[in-house]
Amino acid sequence: MPAAGSDAAYGFGDSESEVGGYAWHEGDSGERTHSVGGKRPNAWGLYDMHGNVVEWCADWYDEGYYSRSPATDPAGAPSGRYRVLRGGSWYYVAYNCRSACRNWFAPVVRLDYFGFRVSSGTQ
Repeated sequence: MPAAGSDAAYGFGDSESEVGGYAWHEGDSGERTHSVGGKRPNAWGLYDMHGNVVEWCADWYDEGYYSRSPATDPAGAPSGRYRVLRGGSWYYVAYNCRSACRNWFAPVVRLDYFGFRVSSGTQ
């Protein structure tokens, strides 16, 4: 599996044919959200980093941000009208579960395939 800093399309590598082993997406979800842990975890033991629900991020959307941001660990735009969502979901095709796939919506938008990750910080 790729390590942090990898340029692979997915957290497990570049093969779209393997997405179903790691992510709930349009082709295998039954059009619903699933309990965490139903697919394989990534190299760090985290489940559902691709698919299931797109995850709200702290980043504000700025169309030109990445063309002028640092290549390593960009912090994201400091403000904006829309928030970024990443990771694909059960609503999207497998290709949209890529690490680089991002969407943006106003923070007031609520859809059943939007979510966020809660972590206790312990294993």
